[in-house]
Amino acid sequence: MKFVFTCGGTAGHINPALSVAGRIRELLPDSDILFIGAEGRMETELVPREGYDIETIRISSLSRSMKLAGIRHNLRAARDLAGSLPAARRILRDFRPDVVVGTGGYVGYPVLTEAARMGIPTCVHESNAMPGLTTRMLEHSVDTIMVGFESARNNYKHPEKVKVTGTPVRLEFMRTDREAARKALGIDSETPLVVSVWGSLGATEMNKTVAGTIALDMEIGSYRFIHSAGKRGYDSMTAYMRDTLHLSGWEEKGISVEPYLFNMAELMAAADIILCRSGASTLAELTAMGKPCILVPSPNVVADHQMKNARLLGDAGGAVVIPESEATAERLHETILELIGDRERLQRMGEIMEDMSVENATDEITSLVLSLAAK
Repeated sequence: MKFVFTCGGTAGHINPALSVAGRIRELLPDSDILFIGAEGRMETELVPREGYDIETIRISSLSRSMKLAGIRHNLRAARDLAGSLPAARRILRDFRPDVVVGTGGYVGYPVLTEAARMGIPTCVHESNAMPGLTTRMLEHSVDTIMVGFESARNNYKHPEKVKVTGTPVRLEFMRTDREAARKALGIDSETPLVVSVWGSLGATEMNKTVAGTIALDMEIGSYRFIHSAGKRGYDSMTAYMRDTLHLSGWEEKGISVEPYLFNMAELMAAADIILCRSGASTLAELTAMGKPCILVPSPNVVADHQMKNARLLGDAGGAVVIPESEATAERLHETILELIGDRERLQRMGEIMEDMSVENATDEITSLVLSLAAK
């Protein structure tokens, strides 16, 4: 069988596709798998690292700005979209897939639209409760819409197409334990480890806040700290730490600031606490691993869905939820110290997170994909 996955833009769109592709590769080792992504985006780096081929097409996001720059951007986006449809069709015609699977990102629109026109079975997965723009545009043409939450069904005009599957998690997030990860990383069992990540591209304001948290902890050195500043945020964050906060030698203090964490599953397994946003893919990984977390939902998302996601975990007791407007460096530092000083609470939080995981999401989606391919 032949499978096409289309995804792009952020790790939250790419990782679910990699999870399902990995499961298919386990079940059908002779299958052919091809990814289709956008030129110059993160998928062109992450997908080959996992051993898959990827083809790219040129497509741009849309700007909500009505200023001249935003209008110019959207004119370019419209031109790219017009060219992306025949480009997607050429790739599909040459590869001849049995099914095409989308997991988010603007690149999914031309690929899935053309696949549907060609009579190829299609499905799209939407992790968040509120469908994104691409999913809304594809709803009428794809065969199946897979969602992470039962409550999401009501947000679609064609609920008969909707299947509740949960959000897939890559196998390594379920197969790595704390002690093995710490041994691989050279971290002893007792040292508290905090891992901080605010999206694959970074978040400017949270990077500044985390820099302030790092400055506070450098004075007392109470835990190891590993922070992903994002590809767009790394240079500005490290410059802010040096030039504005006048910090130096943080590496010697057990603090790592990186542009991207490629071994995220290993780091999360080793961590005692995760600091992060509350996108659906991230929360699926956290619950799969049973990891206590401090969540600062992004306020810049449709229908405030990250806060709604976070409240589910916060109300259950598995996470501490702090609105971004209240997430000062002092507040984060105090919360970290409070949690690492209460091992029993951390253990309870981890157990709650694990209880909330959807263990069979990857298998549910894989089953649906295989049934579509069989048609």
